[in-house]
Amino acid sequence: MTTLYEPRQAIVSAYAADVASNAGTELKPQASPGRAAVPFDLPGVLVGTAEYAEGPTGCTVVHVPAGARTAVDARGGAVGMSGGYPFNHAICLAGGSVYGLAAAAGVSQELLARRRNRTHWDDLQTVSGAVIYDFSVRDNAIHPDAALGAEALRRAEEGRFPVGRCGAGAAASAGKADFGRAELAGQGAAYGEFGAAKVLIATVVNSVGVIVDRDGTVVRGNRDAASGERRHPFTDYEQMIEDAEPGTAVMGNTTLTVLVTNVRLPDRELQQFARQVHSSMHRGIQPFHTATDGDVLFALTTDEVELTGVKSTGLGALASEVAWDAVLSAAL
Repeated sequence: MTTLYEPRQAIVSAYAADVASNAGTELKPQASPGRAAVPFDLPGVLVGTAEYAEGPTGCTVVHVPAGARTAVDARGGAVGMSGGYPFNHAICLAGGSVYGLAAAAGVSQELLARRRNRTHWDDLQTVSGAVIYDFSVRDNAIHPDAALGAEALRRAEEGRFPVGRCGAGAAASAGKADFGRAELAGQGAAYGEFGAAKVLIATVVNSVGVIVDRDGTVVRGNRDAASGERRHPFTDYEQMIEDAEPGTAVMGNTTLTVLVTNVRLPDRELQQFARQVHSSMHRGIQPFHTATDGDVLFALTTDEVELTGVKSTGLGALASEVAWDAVLSAAL
């Protein structure tokens, strides 16, 4: 049965002096395997996850030791991001809102140590990070930090992307037209091959919007606890307007996505590819890119194969279906 969470009686309780935080709490980074793992075939791309069960909260690291050109598409009114570089050796997604950005710094420090602290220009390792606000479903201030980011990187391996309530999605939730109707979501992933072209997409869904399948059915979020009914938030927002009620802006959201392809795309096309795929995700998350979301998509290419038989627009259309599968994976 889907687990619901009760709305907090007072958000200000997060600021109480006796709320557990990283300081004063004995935290131990641990594995975050999720319920399963999606296999993928992209040599040189590694994925690692780690979590603090005391949160729960965690982080997910996509590591490309050779580095990869990157396009970033950031939307919504509450983006929490560091780096945003056009070339990255790792992407770190984390819970903990702005405090979770420390996890990316931990990944950076671990990469520096692996380079034996060499700081020549050619040895610099770039890491970009982004965070979700996952404090809504818990009553503590535990957040991913440098130690957890480093641990996620140490656990990175090729060919498997953990899915479920794990990594950065350990405490993700969706469908927040009202806090009391939200449901836990998580981290999803999907992989597709189209001839020689390969696309891996992973997403942490922590959205205002509900998750919608290809039949238009709401499969996660905005669920009535008494009846078990899930409904599209359109109904709620329409009622607010009819009743002339201002409603409540549900703060603390964001969907984070990493797309990795082996297709070589010029910088401008890579950026447009990122935008196209990110835009397509509104089909699976409704509404998307709201004022209280901080949605970010990182698109990386390993530059291994030339695009043949289809232009980047066509590849974007194919990747968009993979992205929808990844969103639905986060709802299982």
